[in-house]
Amino acid sequence: MPQTYAYKVRDKAGNLVTGELIGDNEGLVMRKLREMGYTPIEVNRAGRGLRMEINLRPGRVKMKDLSVFSRQFATMVNSGLPILRALSILSEQTESTQLKKVLTQVRLDVEQGSSLSGAMSKHPKAFSDLYVAMVRAGETGGVLDNVLLRLADNMEKDVELRRKIKSAMAYPTAVVSLVLLILSAMLLFVVPQFKSIYAQLGGKLPLPTRILLGASDAVRTKWWLVLVLVVGGVIAFRRYKATPPGRAMVDSLKLKAPIFGPLFHKTALARFSSTLGMLLRSGVPILQALDIVSETVGNRVISKAVSDVQGSVREGESIAKPLSKHPVFPPMVVQMLAVGEETGAVDVMLDKVADFYSSEVTAAVDALTSLIEPLLIAVIGGAVGAAVISLYMPMFNIINLVK
Repeated sequence: MPQTYAYKVRDKAGNLVTGELIGDNEGLVMRKLREMGYTPIEVNRAGRGLRMEINLRPGRVKMKDLSVFSRQFATMVNSGLPILRALSILSEQTESTQLKKVLTQVRLDVEQGSSLSGAMSKHPKAFSDLYVAMVRAGETGGVLDNVLLRLADNMEKDVELRRKIKSAMAYPTAVVSLVLLILSAMLLFVVPQFKSIYAQLGGKLPLPTRILLGASDAVRTKWWLVLVLVVGGVIAFRRYKATPPGRAMVDSLKLKAPIFGPLFHKTALARFSSTLGMLLRSGVPILQALDIVSETVGNRVISKAVSDVQGSVREGESIAKPLSKHPVFPPMVVQMLAVGEETGAVDVMLDKVADFYSSEVTAAVDALTSLIEPLLIAVIGGAVGAAVISLYMPMFNIINLVK
């Protein structure tokens, strides 16, 4: 039975066009739109426009969904299934609404003659430069299924690495939030009760007590100002962090931070080694591989070092020699790369470095978990204890205050 379908398409000039057509199914409507010279973007039954508009908004695809897609895509390609049919099947069965939309557009572009990597490059929020470069190398070398499997393995390792980092940060974040909640409750409800007692006693209060009372008054009477300062500070910090100098400063401080600095450093080195090794093994040219790594390593300090190495390699130098000039790369990494260049197995050495630092990250997370717990207990006790002592200090001198 014919039904009304709402569509969004682009004309030959690239302009967005919306409208409605009557057809038996979505496939026939899309075919008719193509015959009219349009490139379909979305076709849905009329009446679901609100949902369509929400789904059309660009957004990032979760790495976990992309990993599952890559592994399934590799299996289909290896089985001899045509790419267009594989993309159609995967776009139907994926649970990610955003990935479904992206895969539909990729399939349409491939159907119109574009290469798979070229179609994916139009969606940078879904497919990173690393992903597109790997797919392009797989297309060129005829090993697309192997490349997709490597991408899936790499993303799964990255997801696991992020999970470990989040697990290490979750406990201290929860404890700090608890401390702030306890102190806020004391400032709002407990301290004012003591203030009335101190007012009746008279006399000069100790400095810690006066500071605590002042903080209580500020929180109770000028809470809006405190809220504005906190929110404003967070927004200002995020905007500064978004600038190149701000990002460089924050990343540098992360590497130098006590306790967590070594963890961030090892994580960045593991990502650098794993990404560069995977690109080189897949046949990506060294200069392009270094350019991609500098953008995806996730730390501006290491990114700047990789960019310097790229300039030196362009002039004919090796990778290890310019890398040794940057203290952010430990001697072990430099020596492993030097041996890899001498033996022609740079990708193998990089994999060994990545495995080493991944195991180091796991060990660091376990060590932090055992170290942070007593440390945070001491922080909680110190913060709450300092507030309680400040409240009771005048009581120790209560006889003199009464006199």
